[in-house]
Amino acid sequence: MKVEEVMVKDVISVNRNSSIEEIVEVLTKNKLSGIPVLSDGGYLVGMVTEGDLLRLETTPRLPEFINLLGAVIYYHGVDTYNEDFKKMLAQKAADIMTEDVITVKEGTDIGEVAHLMLDNNIKQVPVVDGSKIVGMVARADIIKLLLNK
Repeated sequence: MKVEEVMVKDVISVNRNSSIEEIVEVLTKNKLSGIPVLSDGGYLVGMVTEGDLLRLETTPRLPEFINLLGAVIYYHGVDTYNEDFKKMLAQKAADIMTEDVITVKEGTDIGEVAHLMLDNNIKQVPVVDGSKIVGMVARADIIKLLLNK
């Protein structure tokens, strides 16, 4: 079975300038765990997920370091700390969104999408034609297929 057979075509989205409050309202009202961020032309530029929003309520994860002869040497997690700190101060979608989004095409096999979701710990995947979003497929969409077996 292919993605186009199970994807949701009426995609709910926000734009780069949507406020955090708008995003939270749309997510909760529509019972979504994440939402695509689109450019004015309808192109996918990022995703905002519940995980991104949780970072607003946490302190940044500190990088791992060693203290060697009085010098602090960071060896792991500096990028994570910087990203967490940036998201903690977010005011709009562009500030908090994840830009490196995993996507699939309409002809992708559902089994491949399930593997992507499990391997990357994601709950939904945008379906694109080039960079234009044409649908979304969520874990729930794939699980519903079990009813038809």
